[in-house]
Amino acid sequence: MGKTLTGKILEEHFVRGGMGAGEELFIRVDQTLTHDINAVMTYLAFEAVGLPRVRTECSVSYLDHNLLYINNMTPDDHIYLQSAAKRFGVYHSRPGNGICHAVHLARFGVPGKISMGGDSHTPHGGAIGMLCIGVGGMDVATAMTGVPMRLKMPRTVKVDLTGELRPGVNAKDVILELLRREGVKGGLGKVYEYVGPGVKTLEVPQRATIANMGAEMGATSSIFPADEQVKRFLTAQGRGADYAEYLPDEDAVYDERIDLDLSALRPLMACPHLPDNVHLLDEVEKKPVRQVFIGSCTNTSYADVAKAALVLRGQHVHEDVACTCAIASRQTYKELLRDGYLDMLVDAGVRLLEIACGPCCAIGQTPPTNGVAVRTSNRNFKGRAGNPTAELYLVSPESAAATAIRGTFATAEEILGDQVSELASVCEPETYFVDNSMIIPPLPPEEAAKVEIVRGPNIKFLPIPDAPEQVLQAEVSLKTLDHVSTDDITPASAEFSSMRSNIPLMSRYCFHRYAPDFAARATALGQSVIIGGENYGQGSSREHAAINPMYLGVKCVIAKSIARIHKGNLVNHGIIPMLFANPADYDKIDQGDLLRIENLPEQIKTRRVLIKDVTKQIAVYATLDLTDSEIQVILAGGQLRFLKQQLDKTPCKQEG
Repeated sequence: MGKTLTGKILEEHFVRGGMGAGEELFIRVDQTLTHDINAVMTYLAFEAVGLPRVRTECSVSYLDHNLLYINNMTPDDHIYLQSAAKRFGVYHSRPGNGICHAVHLARFGVPGKISMGGDSHTPHGGAIGMLCIGVGGMDVATAMTGVPMRLKMPRTVKVDLTGELRPGVNAKDVILELLRREGVKGGLGKVYEYVGPGVKTLEVPQRATIANMGAEMGATSSIFPADEQVKRFLTAQGRGADYAEYLPDEDAVYDERIDLDLSALRPLMACPHLPDNVHLLDEVEKKPVRQVFIGSCTNTSYADVAKAALVLRGQHVHEDVACTCAIASRQTYKELLRDGYLDMLVDAGVRLLEIACGPCCAIGQTPPTNGVAVRTSNRNFKGRAGNPTAELYLVSPESAAATAIRGTFATAEEILGDQVSELASVCEPETYFVDNSMIIPPLPPEEAAKVEIVRGPNIKFLPIPDAPEQVLQAEVSLKTLDHVSTDDITPASAEFSSMRSNIPLMSRYCFHRYAPDFAARATALGQSVIIGGENYGQGSSREHAAINPMYLGVKCVIAKSIARIHKGNLVNHGIIPMLFANPADYDKIDQGDLLRIENLPEQIKTRRVLIKDVTKQIAVYATLDLTDSEIQVILAGGQLRFLKQQLDKTPCKQEG
């Protein structure tokens, strides 16, 4: 029986456990990455463990999300992260070098390796045959200790690509088509493995767009083969020696199969307020557009921006549209500058922003009241851009450029006509501009040991939960609807992002836009329970969406279903994630009900919990979809307590 690419890489990194779909296994992690608005908690946790140095092959700390310094908090965080990187043997990518996923793919990614990143779009690196998994910051801290990481063995989905993209159709349209078919929950517990003759037609940055947004399907990861396209990319990066061929066996056995003809695709658009609300762009009701953003890790490769520039060449941005562009990396910026594409953008009236995530996570360029915003980024949840009244639409760079010109939804073909065929000639450079001067390498151990970690006044302690008590009696502090995102729980913006190293402060804004009175109510209750709908905690990996409720006394979340990364974050921070045994029981419990669970630790071990609604005098059952080790973590009072116990029992040999 042939092996999938996913299976081969997991086997090479296998430590213990089972390799059957759904079984728990433990794997060795080669690389980790973090970014600034989530990383402070990660390095505070690593400090608390007490190891002098990371034990991975390569760990990188990126400062790339919040570069809008509205007060002292964010620059203080950045100084802390730079000093922590020096102290613990971590590479440090400075502000302005680029977005973590784009830079990591170009400068650190290696086929066949396993990477875990504190960001849900970490699977971006799957473009080069690397298995990359997005996790919470506590999981990254754990991986940096060298302790094998737990994972549920995913099911593998064969995505068989045929044909070739037509001019004006982008890799973004490929992943939007998959989202249309699979939905925002369709990828739960799966890795999407791209194969077939169509794969050979896609350059690495195109593959990265697809792998990146696989996160929106809830997938564990997405991966492409390490083939001649990957060899070409790494050679162009001056890293040809890092190339190794990684392919699935020709007779590999997959759990599911999807067939997709690239040549049949037309420009698509994800409409508000979910990335799976996908329609043909030319069939969406035309609306006046106020804002266009060409940017994010997902869609600002060299070829992406060059094609957008060619659409805009000789044209001008509509007078009612604010059009901005934030390029993914300094490397790409310089390539585009050299070849004249940035001139085309500026001449057309496009405003060039910092080389950063920025608007993707509501750091700048918030749309106006009830404004329609068209973006090349990866998420369009309500409030994602910092304004809950805005409508966000997701498209390719070519379609975004056309829309900026028309002032309403448009495709590149509508602007260029027959000349749209010229876009087919745009491809990635044969040789990239390489300059690693904005990446600070790790210090030797003897020098690193002398580094003082600098903490600004906003950096507070990392709260650590207690183990579950015998009896939990608590009121329901909040009942949510379906598809609550981590943006709903922990709102995004430059202001809120600057608070993330201060949990006591940030917790005051928990569910700030979704339920403004939640923080005060939860604080008054002391301890409470949240009732969630379908896909609770979807979206960003930000573990603050677990830490903040935990700090406010939330002991468990009982939902119809819980997104993968958020469920892991809840476990790591001592909140018990439960699922209604009968989803219809969701309707029986209301906010304000008093719930009681007896013999809680013992019931956790059985994975089936009886919940008594004291207010209504009824009882419902919940299940725990947790592995054996996750049960241990919950019973220990979270991952940090559990990790310290494990390291005390079996200390690793300290490196350096």
